[in-house]
Amino acid sequence: MLGRFIFFLGCLSAGAALGAWLDTYWPQRQALAWGLLMAAVLWMLQDIVRAGQFLSWLRHDQPNEDGPKAGVWGDITSRVRRLLRTRERQTSESQARLHDFLSAMQASPNGVMLLDGGSHIEWCNQTSAMHFGLDPKRDLMQTIGNLVRDPGFASYMAARDFRSSMTMPGRDSTPSRPVTLSVQLHPYGDGRKLLLSRDITLLEQAEAMRRDFVANVSHEIRTPLTVLAGFVETLQTLKLGESERQQYLALMAQQADRMQSLVSDLLTLSRLEGSAPPGVDALVSVPALMRQLETDALSLSQVMGEAGSADHQFVFDCDFDGFLAGTASELFSAMGNLVSNAVRYTPADGHITVSIRPRADGCLVFSVADTGPGIAAEHLGRLTERFYRVDRSRSRETGGTGLGLAIVKHVAQRHGAVLSIASTMGRGSVFSLVFPSQRVVLAATASDAHTAKSNPFFPLDAPSSDAAAISGLV
Repeated sequence: MLGRFIFFLGCLSAGAALGAWLDTYWPQRQALAWGLLMAAVLWMLQDIVRAGQFLSWLRHDQPNEDGPKAGVWGDITSRVRRLLRTRERQTSESQARLHDFLSAMQASPNGVMLLDGGSHIEWCNQTSAMHFGLDPKRDLMQTIGNLVRDPGFASYMAARDFRSSMTMPGRDSTPSRPVTLSVQLHPYGDGRKLLLSRDITLLEQAEAMRRDFVANVSHEIRTPLTVLAGFVETLQTLKLGESERQQYLALMAQQADRMQSLVSDLLTLSRLEGSAPPGVDALVSVPALMRQLETDALSLSQVMGEAGSADHQFVFDCDFDGFLAGTASELFSAMGNLVSNAVRYTPADGHITVSIRPRADGCLVFSVADTGPGIAAEHLGRLTERFYRVDRSRSRETGGTGLGLAIVKHVAQRHGAVLSIASTMGRGSVFSLVFPSQRVVLAATASDAHTAKSNPFFPLDAPSSDAAAISGLV
């Protein structure tokens, strides 16, 4: 401002000097007026030039360091330049925050879509595009109702009642592999809407499994309870002979054992699902395990046979003198279920081969092959489901609970093993458990004897007590 005042005084001085020079030609007052007028014009011309420089500087899309450097206009230029830099920094920070926000929504496991007042797509993340089968670039600003043609969704949009969510099939849903979406609209701003979608297929399947599980358990328990209640009522109301009474009591004991087996299997599944996977510090003797499996298989065959004699021809082949790292009770339960299923479903005089062999890659394969009726291919994928039975009447005759293969699957998963099933109708089935090499320990390399001896079920130095030890476990 001081410079501007000094410049103005300089113009006045120049004007006064000019007026003094003109005094020789015009009257004094007239000469002074012309001098002052010329001084004002000179000052205005200089101000107009500076203002033009300032306006030219403002017209640039990206203002640089040009523009007035001094005077009031230079000061205004500096202040505007600082304001512009502050605005650019704030804009850059806002864009960075917007980018982070959009990246966060892009990484969301749920679908996020922004709709304007006319239900046009302003933005959507990849999850939402996958849910509705959209292209985030191609379908931008398209009406959502023209792209999602589900009748339920159209009714939901038309009702304009967005207080609750609705379910609809996903774009990739098929009868064999259904996909279910939970969709809800949230109004915001000036007529805009936020469309959230979530894949609830697994939740729906879990809920269906829960309902089926409760229904199956209720059915399995109700059947023996009905039998027990009927026999109890008979014993209470009728006078029976000793032979009839003993017959009814035997049938009641049979149904009670069936319920006890069912409850025991349910508790086993619950324990397997709720506990941590077994470590590798406890070693289970494979030969001892095979000997106990053979003993139990012969006993079960005798129980099912006539006159207490074994009805099946067994081959137990243990081609591995070593250990498996894991929980002895779980391994025996899984292998025992496979062997007992083979005994129950193989006809009299059928052949059952139980073997355990090492593979070249270090894995250990336990397999049970039978000459039973076989299983149709459409049932193989569902055999490990709880309570799933190929033939319900046959399962009740053999006393199965429908949970044995589910237990086998969980034990295999906990030990890193893989359960494989191969079957041919009329020729039999082969069930195999493939244990990873990390859980296979050769007898020659088990140098730390006290670790193996710490397992109370399979002591290294007492092979004769192996069977009794496992029997005590079970």
